[in-house]
Amino acid sequence: MSVIASTLSPLLAANTVTLAIYFGRDFTQMALLTGYHLCGVGVAGVIFVASARIWGKRHLYLLGTVLIIISSAWGGAAGTNYASLLWARVVQGIGLAPFEALVNASVGDLYFVHERGKRMALSNLALFGGAFFTPVLVGKITQTIGWEWSFYMIAIFAGALLPFIFFFVPETAFARPDYQASSRSGENSSTPLNGVHDLQISGESKDSQTPNQSGPASFEKRSTDSNNRNAAPLANTVPPKATFLRSLRLFNGRKSDANFFKLLLRPFPLFFHPAVLWACLIQGTLIGWTVMIGIVLAAIFLGPPLWFNEVETGYMYTGPFVGAILGFILSGLLADWSTKFLIKRNKGVYEPEFRIVLVALQLVFGCVGLYGFGATAEQVARYGWFLPDLFFAFEVGGMVLGAVASALYIVDAHRSSPLCFWPSDTSRISTVTASLTDHNENVGDMAVEAFTCLLIFKNIFSFALTWGAYDWLTTAGISKTFYIVGSIQVGICLLSIPMCKFFTLVFSRVLLVQGGFH
Repeated sequence: MSVIASTLSPLLAANTVTLAIYFGRDFTQMALLTGYHLCGVGVAGVIFVASARIWGKRHLYLLGTVLIIISSAWGGAAGTNYASLLWARVVQGIGLAPFEALVNASVGDLYFVHERGKRMALSNLALFGGAFFTPVLVGKITQTIGWEWSFYMIAIFAGALLPFIFFFVPETAFARPDYQASSRSGENSSTPLNGVHDLQISGESKDSQTPNQSGPASFEKRSTDSNNRNAAPLANTVPPKATFLRSLRLFNGRKSDANFFKLLLRPFPLFFHPAVLWACLIQGTLIGWTVMIGIVLAAIFLGPPLWFNEVETGYMYTGPFVGAILGFILSGLLADWSTKFLIKRNKGVYEPEFRIVLVALQLVFGCVGLYGFGATAEQVARYGWFLPDLFFAFEVGGMVLGAVASALYIVDAHRSSPLCFWPSDTSRISTVTASLTDHNENVGDMAVEAFTCLLIFKNIFSFALTWGAYDWLTTAGISKTFYIVGSIQVGICLLSIPMCKFFTLVFSRVLLVQGGFH
């Protein structure tokens, strides 16, 4: 279903000019059919994520599928009513939101840390791969049976998948007791004692260690007898496996006792968290530039000197589709392998920052793609269609690598809240995940809120680009615009360097002190 949902955003990419003529609207107004759709994704995502934290994800996947069916049938029947089609696109965005906001978090629910790389790449392939193959099909559909059928096809396929989602997509969220509230992967597990973890640095006594002293590279629990004290409650509270009929329920109890409205507002302060802001920039900006390329692609190639029609413009997305596939294959191969390699080099200690290595490939492929597309698309009479399409493929491959890297980092680093780091020295940084109890209420993982921030940022940023991208290109020119965009992306990728150094040494120390570990 994620593949079907991913087709919604680029649904009008290949036939933008055709629809502009059909509705008698200018190019920017047609681009806003995509812009308001993305705005609907961002706004609905905030509400759905808060709901997922309290009641789980299953009901939202079902709700999203139903909304996609209804809105797609509505959009196909809009006729010449621009306002009706616009609102159908907004509702499509609302239906897309659960799949875009929660699938990565579901991967974190289901798999251990060393198993997530390939699965995260596959889930992102479902979300992004289908998006770049959609215009290839839509161009042909528009020419042969009409643009309306691109909407009807989505309604038909989503309707066919609805029974499968109902019967075979159970709830993945699970409410763990406080002493199990840390990451499911087990690599950072710790035991709460009266609401605060009693920790000591390995190799030194608790009394002799002060915040200003250097220490070894890892934290460990103070003693094993605390584990023994919690072994009995752990064994006694393991619930029985849910039956198949029970798994069909829309709701399986509350997953959190937190207030809904608090959870609704909780993602917004995270925009000031360096790790979350970094992930938003790494993933969101390159997705925005991809949307911008999609907006202007039809204008560049439908006009002189190539005079492409809808089908040929749709075929231009073959390159990005291949780039997305290669990006996912590369990220799937390297994500877990590079992490295991760095763990060995780090003497068996895992750090979530190992996931950031993939951003180096985003810097190469993504930025080369932006610079190259700007240079060649400016002179299509000289370079033809192949080179712009090739550089578009590079850009999309870089986008995929950055999306996988940021998603893996968020899942691994923020499965529990808050994260606390204690820098023992400048070369080796020890980390521990601490789960605090607040009025006997499990704080839960921060990954879901972090993904909400990513969802809000990339969709609102893309929405903003639909307002001014076409005018920006016509005023500044294609090459100058993409040289600026490429340079911005280079600077964003280079932010990964202080993420691995400055953040863990300075900001994380502040988190530790504020968390009470001093």
